[in-house]
Amino acid sequence: MAIDWTASMEQTFEYYKVDPGTWRDTELLDAVESCDITRDLEADTLGSASLKVKETFPETYIRVYLIAKQNGITEKVPLGTFLAQSPSSSYDGMRSTAAVDAYTPLIELKENKPPLGYYMQKNMNIMTEAYTLTRNYARAPIVEAVSEEIIQDDFVANTDDTWMTFLTDFIANAKFYYDLDEIGRIIFSPIQETASLQPVWTFDDSNSSILQPELDTDHDIYGIPNVVEVIYSNSNYQLSARAVNDDPNSAVSTVNRGREITERVENPSISGVPTQEMLEEYAKQYLKEASTLEYTISYKHGYCPVRVGDAVRLNYKRAGLTGVKAKVISQRITCGEGCQVSETAVYTKKYWG
Repeated sequence: MAIDWTASMEQTFEYYKVDPGTWRDTELLDAVESCDITRDLEADTLGSASLKVKETFPETYIRVYLIAKQNGITEKVPLGTFLAQSPSSSYDGMRSTAAVDAYTPLIELKENKPPLGYYMQKNMNIMTEAYTLTRNYARAPIVEAVSEEIIQDDFVANTDDTWMTFLTDFIANAKFYYDLDEIGRIIFSPIQETASLQPVWTFDDSNSSILQPELDTDHDIYGIPNVVEVIYSNSNYQLSARAVNDDPNSAVSTVNRGREITERVENPSISGVPTQEMLEEYAKQYLKEASTLEYTISYKHGYCPVRVGDAVRLNYKRAGLTGVKAKVISQRITCGEGCQVSETAVYTKKYWG
């Protein structure tokens, strides 16, 4: 049997020092009083942690665990591994406490730069070279990714690149990005569209749901056009095409908005000299893509095994969300009573085409 995350349980937290050579727990830390963990796909090192401790200690890797107990079952769940540094202390007249900033193992790639003029030669296998360089400049274990993609041209480091920015841009050529698991291993994950992801969890408004009632949705249709004009010209040839969203079922159409909102594309990226039919198809496709709006949802829930990058399904009818599949882009985990997770996810909605 496994823990039922939708039911009541006893939750405590443990913090261990981690040996960077073996990547194993070495010592239980009693000095940690509280911890907040941030996971964020848009952060340069994918997250951080903030700890309050009773006494300071030298820079060290720390692993955070949630200890869940339910019906005689105990599960020790890793929540993250962080390099703790930069302590600041305070005294309230009775006792001293210290705040410690901690960073994911990717911080080690951010701390060093490639040599001036460094480049990767064309025809190199992208993921093989990325694995080798990551292993050279980070102490965390690396999970190798298999890919046949090669770099088509010499890939040169900018003068302000760190190994983190250089390698992030480099592996994007093979459609991979840096990721981490909860024990701190560095992973190369494939870049995937949300539509191709399978939801790992469903949040709903049933009595057993761990979803909190408050939910915020942010979106703005202001910039969505309902007309696209495409113009192609060269020295002796000119064509134009126009696509119009006049669908009465579309909230952003000329019919429902009562006006045209036009975006003009000059000299589109089309191989060779386009025909009128090709230009008209380009205009339709451009308007279709421009008519896709990203929604950002913010909500809270009790801890469950959902990670950033995962897809979740939202059946929260009271908030007007039914069958919505969204990709989790950030989490803030409070290591305290209830282990609440403040989560942000995104999904897209097509308004035409």
